Amino acid sequence: MIDMGPSGFVRDARHLRLDTFVRLRWLAITGQSAAVVGAQFGLGLPLPFGWCFLVIAASSWLNLGLRIRFPASYRLSDDSAALLLAFDILQLAALLFLTGGLQNPFSLLFLAPVLISATALPPERTLALGLLAIGLATLLALVHRPLPWFAEGRLELPFLYISGVWTAILLGTAFTGVYAWKVAEETRQLAQALAATELVLAREQHLSQLDGLAAAAAHELGTPLGTIMVVTQELTRQLGATASPAVRDDLNLLRDQVDRCRGILSKLTSLEGDEAGFLETVSLSHIVEELVEPQRAMGIQLDVTSRGEGPEPVCRRNPGIMFGLGNIVDNAVDFARSRVVIEARWTFERVSLEIRDDGPGFSSEVLLRAGEPYVTTRSPDRSQQEPGDTVGAGLGLGLFIAKTLIERSGAHLALSNAPEAAGGGAVVRVSWARHIFERGALASQESENSPQIPLTERLPLPI
Repeated sequence: MIDMGPSGFVRDARHLRLDTFVRLRWLAITGQSAAVVGAQFGLGLPLPFGWCFLVIAASSWLNLGLRIRFPASYRLSDDSAALLLAFDILQLAALLFLTGGLQNPFSLLFLAPVLISATALPPERTLALGLLAIGLATLLALVHRPLPWFAEGRLELPFLYISGVWTAILLGTAFTGVYAWKVAEETRQLAQALAATELVLAREQHLSQLDGLAAAAAHELGTPLGTIMVVTQELTRQLGATASPAVRDDLNLLRDQVDRCRGILSKLTSLEGDEAGFLETVSLSHIVEELVEPQRAMGIQLDVTSRGEGPEPVCRRNPGIMFGLGNIVDNAVDFARSRVVIEARWTFERVSLEIRDDGPGFSSEVLLRAGEPYVTTRSPDRSQQEPGDTVGAGLGLGLFIAKTLIERSGAHLALSNAPEAAGGGAVVRVSWARHIFERGALASQESENSPQIPLTERLPLPI
């Protein structure tokens, strides 16, 4: 089973392909081989050539074994990836031991495995690899073969310089590890939150398509139901009084069931014929009422006002906007002490909606990082996941999803807190340019005003 929840996104984002590690190691092997050959034959430095290539060959053998044993698309677990990176650190340490320890300028390559771990593995494994790298660097500062040089075959640098290199490796490992992990984690969170948003949009689109499916089903079922009713009436007329009581009961039951199906189809067709156009193009006040209606039984006073200049704006019904605004209203009702105010305003240029509550307001972190994923407005005791809720429960995705959906419609969303003198509380303002808010509504209205044959008249159901 594929895990489509947020935890599944986290695991999939972290797991890297084995092919990535193999390719990076081949690159490292090529660089190490070139450095050893260049120093030995190009510069004439007396290196322990055989031992150096034996260490490099160990990495090559591991690469060949992994390539033969696993397919290129194989994804490593966190433990397997950490072990491979630990091997790379040990292999580099062995090569540095043979070529001068920390006196070798390539000792800074200790940072590379830690950097890879920071971008792909959990923090605890990155910390373990960083400690391994620092530990081996400390050992190499004290124990190593002398660095080959032209004069007398060796070069000994001052211990103060070695200490400086060790400090650079220590600080570099810590800084690059933390920085790379932070950047990679923010990227993963954004990708995961966008994936969760796409799931919400897919669900809303599926629900929006149900009306069309219901109308199509009503149209297709009309003909066979009409035929069944005609045949039933014909059998009743032909048999008349000669029919046995059991046959009459069966015919009456069949007619009753057809009537029942006709009633169901009538509801579907009346919804499609009478309400589809109404739901397709909605006014701003209708949007507000649809948002408020489910909250009236929550025990919170809801004050709704609508006013503006000129005719009230209308728009095509957008499930994304309804979901986003509904999420904001839900939060306002959840955190309000006793009252939520929703004000709809419009001018000839702009349409705006303001939602205020008398709760504690937004925290400074939420205001600073408004709309970023995984920034929750709920305290731990209020973020318990409800049964069946798999998207965004307690993960700080609600506001991110709402902001993303609303801003996709061309709106601007702003968060603030009301002044303490005015009672405090959270304030959410959503505004559109009027021409953006009303785009698509004119075409929808023209479609609704065009003459159409009601679906009930198209169904061949006898009366």
